[in-house]
Amino acid sequence: MSSSHPDQRIVAVKPITVPAPGRGVDLQVKVTAPLSGQNLPVIVFSHGNAWSLDGYEPLADRWAAAGFIVVQPTHLDSRRNGIGWDDPRFATIWRVRISDLHAVLDGLGDILLQAGGLETRVDHERIAIVGHSWGAQTAGVILGARVLDADGVSGEDLSHSAVSAGALIAATGTGDTLTPFAAEHLPFMRPDYSTMTTPALVVAGGKDQSQLSTRGPEWFTDAYHLSPSQKSLLTIAEGEHTLGGLAGEMVAETTDEDPARVALVADAISAFLHDAFKLDHAAWAALNDAAAAGDGTWSIASK
Repeated sequence: MSSSHPDQRIVAVKPITVPAPGRGVDLQVKVTAPLSGQNLPVIVFSHGNAWSLDGYEPLADRWAAAGFIVVQPTHLDSRRNGIGWDDPRFATIWRVRISDLHAVLDGLGDILLQAGGLETRVDHERIAIVGHSWGAQTAGVILGARVLDADGVSGEDLSHSAVSAGALIAATGTGDTLTPFAAEHLPFMRPDYSTMTTPALVVAGGKDQSQLSTRGPEWFTDAYHLSPSQKSLLTIAEGEHTLGGLAGEMVAETTDEDPARVALVADAISAFLHDAFKLDHAAWAALNDAAAAGDGTWSIASK
């Protein structure tokens, strides 16, 4: 099942500063890549609330070992920037996050040049966007989702033409059941997935009960059910919001510590992207076979 290569040596370079005028704080990224290999596909990863380029190492390292160049920006909501809920800048951070991903995608050649000459080893035709939690909503916009305003009017198209596939982990559902706190502080959590046409894998935990919505764990499957095909849904029955500890080992917010679950999420995304990029269909086919023959601890649906 595993599409990873545990003996594959990887290298990480950080920080690399990306031009982002008017941001107020430098936009910095970390690049993780295999030491060898050519024509490498790219994953640009958007972290969850308060994290940084130093988080999600279990995912980034496993993807790099599977042959991807992984680029991780630090968004403004990172706890190292100290911008809390009540900071006047917080209300627009969701837009700055989207701009961050555009800056990374637009500046990818220069970023890879600064990361030890990786620009000669990249496949610019195979770029994916992946995100977790708030990062998944951010990534979804790059894949074509929109954000509804207070009147339910769909916002502008902020997708990026360089991206041809993606994955959304624990992505926010529709905004009609937000809790009062979420409605006040996170009004942008009103995604419209009807325009998200780019192929994507949605990953959801069967026990992910959000404090932001009055709905149950199925809230996190909206990105799959409400978007056009071509989509797949990986549901991990016992998974909670960090799906085993995606952000790192022994991280305080992890409620369902399980390294094997993290590996499953990482490998499923690698396999899906390799399939979507027409690089290798075997791993994704094997994963679907394993899901069909399995005991129900995880499942895959596609449309």
